[in-house]
Amino acid sequence: MIEFLLNGRIEKVDQADPNLSILEWLRTKMRLTGTKEGCASGDCGACTVITGTQDHQGNVQYQAINSCISLLGSLHGKELITVEAFQQEPGHPVQCGMMEKHGAQCGFCTPGIVMSLIALHANKTGSGENDHQLLQALSGNLCRCTGYRPIVEAGRQALAQEWSPESEHPAAALSSGQGAPELKAIHRGSITLTSPEGLRYDSPTSLDELRELRRSFPNSRLVAGSTDLALEITQQLKTLEHLISVERVPELKGCTRESKQLVIGAAATYRQFHGSLCELWPAFNGMLERLGSLQIRNRGTIGGNIANASPIGDMPPALIALDAALVLDGPEGERRVPLEGFFHGYKQTDLKAGEFIHSVHVPVPKTNQRLYIYKVSKRLDDDISAVLGAFRLTVEGGVVTDCRLAFGGMAATSARAFNAEAALTGQPWNDDSVTAAIAALASDFKPLSDVRASAAYRQQIAGNLLRRALLSSGSHPSEPLMVTDYA
Repeated sequence: MIEFLLNGRIEKVDQADPNLSILEWLRTKMRLTGTKEGCASGDCGACTVITGTQDHQGNVQYQAINSCISLLGSLHGKELITVEAFQQEPGHPVQCGMMEKHGAQCGFCTPGIVMSLIALHANKTGSGENDHQLLQALSGNLCRCTGYRPIVEAGRQALAQEWSPESEHPAAALSSGQGAPELKAIHRGSITLTSPEGLRYDSPTSLDELRELRRSFPNSRLVAGSTDLALEITQQLKTLEHLISVERVPELKGCTRESKQLVIGAAATYRQFHGSLCELWPAFNGMLERLGSLQIRNRGTIGGNIANASPIGDMPPALIALDAALVLDGPEGERRVPLEGFFHGYKQTDLKAGEFIHSVHVPVPKTNQRLYIYKVSKRLDDDISAVLGAFRLTVEGGVVTDCRLAFGGMAATSARAFNAEAALTGQPWNDDSVTAAIAALASDFKPLSDVRASAAYRQQIAGNLLRRALLSSGSHPSEPLMVTDYA
């Protein structure tokens, strides 16, 4: 059985299909139809709701998520707030702003936009949120008819105002920042959700439980944020018979500095490890801000992105460039593998039966070592890359003493450009050596043409990104490398 709060009221679900999304449950079982289905793939934001999750210190973190690709079982122990919680007068500042600034026309996307802005309002620090944060909050919400100017103006107005509802308001916990007191009464132990048809969803709360479940059910599917896995349900119409969630296993959630490496738990979300990773390698900052939308980053995990083994996943090329390693866990114990050796082919990995990714180990920067990450996609926000280039360079005395060049979108897996590395290593960091390295890329990759880009375009862009790193590093080769913005 799962137990959670829905708009301030405790809900208990004993039996349900583990494939059921939060959106479908809200609309079909609870008849709360304010939350809309636009794409069923986490792209449009019409389904946005707010969840509150209590951390180990008892603090509740509120965040906007896509309910269309978040599974019902993931709600256990959480608070769920939908647009129906904001029916009382006077309205929330976001609602008032949307009306006063004419931020809606057809209204289909409006509930999701309102919930994204309310989540931003709930998390504002009081130090003055800026347009960058506002646009980040709206990056996962598409509106076909209103235009974004009045929506942004509504957000600006709302962020300048406070909201203090009565304590009995269904979403009063948002403004208190302490979470609903009823959350404390919900049990925190492991849960199993089953359906009458025998479908199953397990949510263990310890590493030992997870290992035992994987030992007993090696063919089960692991799920964390479900930002990609749920598409098998909503787009491919598959029924997943047994899901095991890793998102409540504390050993997989951390992000800690250990000696000369940053250890990121496989179930850590992008939002959770963003600050720690970017502090070491600032080039990740812009990349993570463009990885999906804010709703996706609130749910998606680093382990899921890697295990998905997509050739256009954003994290693997950058981590391969840094020579990151994985710790794999399972019935036979732990083992460590370099990330670049984890991928065997398209959607093929080194995971054995019953194994799972435990953590990602990212080396800290060494002297004169810099990272460049560039992404090319059809639109700035919430899009998958056509090509992603990640380059770790060590330049001493104007000479490239070491480099690792990795690309996504150029092969069946994220991969290094070994010939280009050889052409660049030991050479001056200048236009001539970069030109030679670009020529060597033709021996490293034979990219495919698809809906995102042609093979010729990918080949040219890959070289252009390497040249961009040179141009971004300074006009003189002896100058220190400068970490550039993510493109």
